[in-house]
Amino acid sequence: MNKKNTISKIDELLKRLFPIYRSLTGPGNHQTLKILQENIPLTIKEFKSGKKVYDWVIPDEYDLRNAWIKTASGEKIVDFKDSNLHVVSYSVPVDEKISFKKLSERLFYLSDLPEAIPYRTTYYSKEWGFCVTKSQFDKLSKETDKLHVFIDSRFNPNGKMVYGDFVIKGLSDKEILISTYICHPSMANDNLSGPIMSCMLAKELMSSNYLNYSYRFIFVPETIGAIAYCHAYEKIIKEIDIGLIASTVGGPGQFEFKESWDSSHRINSIIENVFKKEKINYKKHSYDPHGSDERQFSSQKFRINCPVISKDKFYEYDYYHTSLDNLDFVKPENIFKSLKIYKNVIMQIEKDKIYKNKKDSCEVMLGKHDLYPKTGGAFLPKFSKKISELDLTLWLLHLSDGKLTTHQIADILKIEEEYIDQMCKKLVDKKIFEKI
Repeated sequence: MNKKNTISKIDELLKRLFPIYRSLTGPGNHQTLKILQENIPLTIKEFKSGKKVYDWVIPDEYDLRNAWIKTASGEKIVDFKDSNLHVVSYSVPVDEKISFKKLSERLFYLSDLPEAIPYRTTYYSKEWGFCVTKSQFDKLSKETDKLHVFIDSRFNPNGKMVYGDFVIKGLSDKEILISTYICHPSMANDNLSGPIMSCMLAKELMSSNYLNYSYRFIFVPETIGAIAYCHAYEKIIKEIDIGLIASTVGGPGQFEFKESWDSSHRINSIIENVFKKEKINYKKHSYDPHGSDERQFSSQKFRINCPVISKDKFYEYDYYHTSLDNLDFVKPENIFKSLKIYKNVIMQIEKDKIYKNKKDSCEVMLGKHDLYPKTGGAFLPKFSKKISELDLTLWLLHLSDGKLTTHQIADILKIEEEYIDQMCKKLVDKKIFEKI
């Protein structure tokens, strides 16, 4: 991975994609996917508005063209063209003159971040509103005449919700899922960073000469997109065991990761091992049903173990869901750091080996297989860092249940993974173990 070239490409994508207005649906999402498609063989597909997907319905296609708030003298105090966060996403059209008192019920601002414009949505209710800075709110509050509010938005019940996906084929048809969401307007960490990092990760994997697994990359609107994807590809998704959710990977703060729903699953220990090998301080969060699309893929029908690796995790940083989550906050170098972590996690998944003790009904007769000292009775088992071959054999017979990986067993026994590999291969040769 060429660091300089990769950072330059990330920077280019940040600058091209940041200004685009995105929501659950609409032309901005299609434009975003088309730009990503210039870099990876993404197939752009669609779900029709009105289609029922489990307990949900694909929403009408939304197109927000313009919006503003003017004073009686014609001064624009709030303008969608200045920031696409100014309008509550999925606001219905409005063109009327109202008092500040009436308008104030539809204005959102942040007292603790007075220079920030908050991000708000009204996806599934027919409402409208504006998001403003505290100074804009104060200025509007001084207007005694009626204010002219205007939102030019269109809803198409015969429209579509676009998404993108493609699969990088490995030696096995068994897939790893990489999912990210494309539905947020101009906020760089949440979550422009995720699609850009996923795009660059896909490019890296495509250049690999040898992959054991296949990798399914999907770019969907958050929640409804993941739900619709699970509905459309239910059979495929049910077969996937491991996924990674690329969300908020570009901040200047520390690395964090949210465990998958099964904290004992190997993907969580893989991530921790990668952080430790890279000597990176990180913060770990237990799984909870709040967050991004990990909760859809982890639902009872699918139960994919989908951790989230972040750099300034959603909910955790001050600028979350505000206009201050911008290109001053997110730098291409930080997305590159996340890219390295995601790639190293995948390389560890690729290296992982799982063995199963075929003779699992009590202990195998070690002497019969030339695995036990010729003279018995004097053996006193010792377990230390300088583990004996016999010690290691007994532990492997005990631990190799077809679920634990060699790196997990190495962690448990506190020895180098190469010794585990050597002994497992020996046990395979003796037809005691099989490689899963």
